[in-house]
Amino acid sequence: MFEAEAPLICSRKGCRATAAWELRWNNPKLHDPQRRKTWLACDEHRQTLADFLSARGFLRETLPLA
Repeated sequence: MFEAEAPLICSRKGCRATAAWELRWNNPKLHDPQRRKTWLACDEHRQTLADFLSARGFLRETLPLA
């Protein structure tokens, strides 16, 4: 039987909203420069998560979730 894929959910703790953004980041002390990790964000938490990553120098790009 075919099961629909679960919706992608925001990475903010406690948030269950559908993600609309992809925040791509890496920690330069731990990851190769080309490696990207991804957090997903809803519209409400996009800026909060981006600010958290930016304050640490980790945020590389923010893209609309395809």
